[in-house]
Amino acid sequence: MDHEVFVPVPAEALRVTLTDPARVVRCVPGLQRDADAEAGPLAGRLKVRVGGNTITYRGALRVVERDGAITYEGEGTEARGKGSAELSLTVVLTPVAEGTSLSFTGALTAAGRLAEATEEARSIAGARLLDKFVEAVAALAEEHSEDTDDTDDDGVDDGVEEPSGRDSAFDVPASPSSLDPLLDEDFAESLGEGPADTPIDFPAPQPAAEAAHARRTMIGRSAEEVDHAPPRGRYAPVPAPETTSAGATLRWIAPAAALALASAVVVGRALRRRR
Repeated sequence: MDHEVFVPVPAEALRVTLTDPARVVRCVPGLQRDADAEAGPLAGRLKVRVGGNTITYRGALRVVERDGAITYEGEGTEARGKGSAELSLTVVLTPVAEGTSLSFTGALTAAGRLAEATEEARSIAGARLLDKFVEAVAALAEEHSEDTDDTDDDGVDDGVEEPSGRDSAFDVPASPSSLDPLLDEDFAESLGEGPADTPIDFPAPQPAAEAAHARRTMIGRSAEEVDHAPPRGRYAPVPAPETTSAGATLRWIAPAAALALASAVVVGRALRRRR
């Protein structure tokens, strides 16, 4: 079994990923790692689809480096059946322009359901499995390479440094406000307004009554007067008729009646004397 794939990733970054069992287990498609840590990082269940059948193997895989080549050796037994399989897969990394060429050479010995499949079905399944594996390895290698570039030699990411020669915005002295009448001496002289001790004439404050009258003269009645003033014109309220109290009327009628009675008594007496 021979297979070759080109990857636009440097060879050293790929080698780091291909020789690390913890990373390899993340790249093998269909591999479910066992929870038992003593079994090894590449021990678990592997599902392989050959033709129209899916075969699950229980086993382990080892990573061996020889003469610059990386070899994966593994064996497994069918989870549901008596079949077995042994694999030896060697990958050679060759740096080329703008990437790396990966050449796979493998030997497979199988018994059971995998052995019953045709040679063409096994070749297609193997090529598909290797393509997915290489794609995952390249993505993981690029991710690791970017993380390495973003850190310093001490392994700590210090973030983006400010370029030298530039002052911080907090270090620049703020100029006095143009609305402040008491400007700084140097700032006032730089604006050509003369020395800072030049007297500034401000309008004299007006009394409250005159100020209110002036506001009404300029802009009319104030908002408070408009809100509380009674309506005028056709909407003005009709004034209630004036009424006089009974006490005030009797106060004028009683003296007049007493005067008329006294006059009548005097006239009556005068007439009796004449008789």
